[in-house]
Amino acid sequence: GSAGSAGSAGTADENGADATPADGSAAVTVAGLLSGREGPGRDEDGAWALDLLAVCDAPLLDAETATMLTESLPDGVRLVLSGDPMVLGSAGPGRVFADVLASRTCPQIASRTPDPGPVGELVSGIGIGELNQVEAPGKEVVIVPVRDAGEAVHRTVQLVADSVPRAIGVPTEHTQVVTPGHGGAAGTRALNAALKERLNPGPGRFGGFDPGDRVAHSPAPGRTTVGTVVTADEAGLHLDCSGLPVVVPRERVAESVRHGWAVTAHQAAGTRWPAAVVVLPGDATSALTREWVYTAFGRGARHLSVVHGAEEALPRAVSSVRAPERTTRLRTLLVQAARVATAPAEPPE
Repeated sequence: GSAGSAGSAGTADENGADATPADGSAAVTVAGLLSGREGPGRDEDGAWALDLLAVCDAPLLDAETATMLTESLPDGVRLVLSGDPMVLGSAGPGRVFADVLASRTCPQIASRTPDPGPVGELVSGIGIGELNQVEAPGKEVVIVPVRDAGEAVHRTVQLVADSVPRAIGVPTEHTQVVTPGHGGAAGTRALNAALKERLNPGPGRFGGFDPGDRVAHSPAPGRTTVGTVVTADEAGLHLDCSGLPVVVPRERVAESVRHGWAVTAHQAAGTRWPAAVVVLPGDATSALTREWVYTAFGRGARHLSVVHGAEEALPRAVSSVRAPERTTRLRTLLVQAARVATAPAEPPE
C-alpha cells in the first residue's frame, strides 16, 4: 500500500503501489485510510486531521470511493489527485480522475517525463497510438511468438521460472504475469494452475492454498494486492502483502483470494514489478484496447516479455481501439458548479 503521514499531510495510494512521502513517513492505502486502520484518524466530526491529502494512482478511484474520501476531508484541506490518465480506469463505476481532468475546474500540472529505457520508450509510443520497435541491447523487451494457448502457457511458465531469472537477473518472485482475463485456455486460472505446479506444488490444504503460494487478495471490488501465503489457523489465511501482514477470515477466503502469479491488467494497475510477462492469447484479442496494452506493458520496470499470440490484433488495438467511454454526470456537474462559483453577483434591488 502507499502512503500517508499521520499529521498535517498525507499520501494515499488506491491500489497498493510503492509510494512514500518525501519526509519518509509511513505509507497508507486508501482502503486503510477509509477504514481507520491507517492514517491520522478522525475528529469528532468524522474528518481527518489533515491539511493536505495526495492520492497516488487516482485513475483507479471509483465514484463511491472518491465520494467517501472527499466527504472525510475537513474544510480548507488541499486535495491532490495524481496519476497517469492513459491507464485503465477504475474497476467500479465512474471515471472520477478523467472527469476532473476534462472539466478543467482546478489547476493541472502535467509531467511528460517518460520512464527511462526501452520499456519506457515502448510504453510512451503506445500512449500516442504507436507500437514501435525499440532497441533493447540488454533484452529489456523480448517478444515471444506462440501459435496457440497451450504454447502460451508453456512459454510463460518457462519465462517466469527460468528464462527471466537466468537471462535478465530478475528472480521469479519479482516477476508478474499479466493476461486479459480469468477464463480461457491462457487466462489467470489456467496460468496460475501451471505456475503453481512448477513453482510451489502442494495439496492446497488451506482452502486451496499452500505456504509460499503467490496470491491476489481483493478485499473489496476493484482493489487487489498481490502477496504470499504465510500460514493459516483458526483466525484465517495469513498473508504477507509487500511486508504488511494481512489475515483473511476463513469465510472470506473463497471470495477474496485467488492465486496471483498471473493477474489481469485491471488487478495489476497501480503496481509495478521489476519484470512483467504479458500474455496475449489469440482467444482474448477482443479484450485488447490501447489502454489495456499501455497498462499491461507498463507493469515491468526493468524488463517486459510479451508472449504474443494475438497477431495483428495487437497493433490494431494500439493504433485504433480505445476503451469504451463511460457515461457519467460528474464532468457536467463540476463545470456547472464552477460557473456558479465564478458568476458575478446579482446587484441588489
